[in-house]
Amino acid sequence: MADSAGPRQADEARAAAGVLTDSGRDVSASGREVPDSGYPGRDDVAPPPRKRDLRAVWLIAPTMVILAIVILYPVLRAIWLSFQADKGLDPVTGTFTKGGFAGFDHYLMWLTQNCGSGMGSCPPGTLGADFWPSVGITFFFAAVTVTIEVLLGLWMATIMGRTFFGRSLLRAAVLIPWAIPTAVTAKLWFFIFAENGIANKILGTDIAWTTDPWASRFAVIVADVWKTTPFMALLILAGLQMIPQDVYEAAKVDGASAWQRFTQITLPLVKPALMVAVLFRTLDVLRMYDLPAILNGDSGATPTTTMSILVVADIRNGNFNSASALSTLVFLMIFAVAFIMVKFLGANAVRTQDEQRKGDK
Repeated sequence: MADSAGPRQADEARAAAGVLTDSGRDVSASGREVPDSGYPGRDDVAPPPRKRDLRAVWLIAPTMVILAIVILYPVLRAIWLSFQADKGLDPVTGTFTKGGFAGFDHYLMWLTQNCGSGMGSCPPGTLGADFWPSVGITFFFAAVTVTIEVLLGLWMATIMGRTFFGRSLLRAAVLIPWAIPTAVTAKLWFFIFAENGIANKILGTDIAWTTDPWASRFAVIVADVWKTTPFMALLILAGLQMIPQDVYEAAKVDGASAWQRFTQITLPLVKPALMVAVLFRTLDVLRMYDLPAILNGDSGATPTTTMSILVVADIRNGNFNSASALSTLVFLMIFAVAFIMVKFLGANAVRTQDEQRKGDK
């Protein structure tokens, strides 16, 4: 009892002076903690350091390695090949060359149509002269098809979102065109738009759907819209299902018309899903190859030659390095379009709905 009286009296003196906290730590008048003086009951032992949990790293590492091998290496390899000269006969000397470093020659050939004699020297009908027309055709397909698919997809999703008898059967039937492989779809429409096909029989015409410039482009647009509109409708329907029905009921009570409910409720709330669908379809159309290639040919000289068809045609001519430069240009164009849509148009598939709402304010 006598031994513990001394520390207790010292604590009481410190408490009276206002330098002892409720936890027993000594605190100076300025509020700073004073080092422990060794009184019994003080917890002056530092907790052991926590070990870093690396289980997440070990789980993600195999996937990242596989992605680096499958995606990163081909991209870097294509970029490296784009700066190398193609092997073959030199048109000036007539001797065989093994290639070597070419710098930006391939890029200048595609961008400025320089085939060795200056800007615009590529003769008509060559792949170098078809670059800018193929860019225009590709973006033309993207603008027209995506616009039509958004309008039709929104209309179809609105109908499929209602409650009626046979709704499940309708949803399954709508998805059938999207489930059919693109090669099968292209061949199907090739028979429809043939010279003696169903289209000319029904219309009573003899339109050359696969050779006429604008008729062949119209055929590609019709085939692509038929196949991928269900995909747009499916993504938009998922966004419509997230809208609470109470919002529509409250709008009806307030006297809002059907058009007002659509423009003031449906469109703003479905915008995140709609923009993601537009992003996916735009990127898909910009790299479109199989549908116009099967429908109208893949020689690189057709009215429906896209940038991807031009890449494959250049590879078939043995120009692997210039084709790598062209594929790099296609990648940069698609990346620029995706960046603009994500950064400025709100087509972000990663952001949450709360972040979307905050960004729209």
